[in-house]
Amino acid sequence: MEQFITSWLGSTPAFAIPLALASMGLVLCERAGVLNMGAEGYMALGAMTAAVLTLTLGNPAIGIIAAVIAGAALALIFGFAVVIMRCEQILAGLATMAVGLGVAGVVGRPYVHKSFEGLQPLDIPLLDQIPLLGRLLFNQDILVYLTVLIGFGLWFLLERTRAGLKIRAVGEDPASADVAGVQVQLQQLMAITASGALCGLAGAYLSVASSSVWVDNMIAGRGWIALALVVFARWDPLKALAGAFLFGAIEALLPRLQAIGVPAPIYLMNMLPYLFTIAVLLVAAWSGSKKGVEPAALGKPYVRQDRH
Repeated sequence: MEQFITSWLGSTPAFAIPLALASMGLVLCERAGVLNMGAEGYMALGAMTAAVLTLTLGNPAIGIIAAVIAGAALALIFGFAVVIMRCEQILAGLATMAVGLGVAGVVGRPYVHKSFEGLQPLDIPLLDQIPLLGRLLFNQDILVYLTVLIGFGLWFLLERTRAGLKIRAVGEDPASADVAGVQVQLQQLMAITASGALCGLAGAYLSVASSSVWVDNMIAGRGWIALALVVFARWDPLKALAGAFLFGAIEALLPRLQAIGVPAPIYLMNMLPYLFTIAVLLVAAWSGSKKGVEPAALGKPYVRQDRH
């Protein structure tokens, strides 16, 4: 049993980190008042970009950096559409998602199922032998530790800094923020771009760290789960990080139960993460029905009024 738990906990970050990065990026975007539905596309583009460049150049770091840039660039296009042109945010997000999925599928087609050497776990002798928690805490790749730092950094940014106050003000009441001298469009564009960068990094983790291969449709709905995590976390990056590890633990448990012969239909087992997503959304909606914790201006395009 100890070996089972150690193996299960040690593999949890591989499932949790993509969800954590994407959901924290979406938290930042939505705290600035922009509803971003394109996470699936950013993640697919990031996964493909990282895999192709790692295969071509043999350097995972370059692939990961390029994935971040690719995700940010696609998000910036979405930002131009919704912030500058004031397009409907849900439709623009879905269109951006389709573009990301399409580009990833077409450009990445020649590289499908070609394995490569991706990120390797850090070697921390002795500590990774600690029972139960050794592999989870001391036998992970560098992106796992970076994701935790990003979570705490985002929380500190939003809750303890002047820059975070501007982001929250734009998400709550952009007109008042504008009167106070905050550049509403700039704040929203920066938040959107950062969210795309984090989603691109999430996709890169899937291909370069978790799988070491690129396959079409490898995102498999994780962008939608990340959107659900934002609601589950009540727009708090640390709660999104914790929720991602909870989802990751559930997803990591399924193949291990199958491996030890637990008698359960494979299709039902594969449905569990998505059923759990629906369940937490229902619980979050019920618990928050009497208190609106979402940003007040979420999804509402801001039209600046000329001041005389």
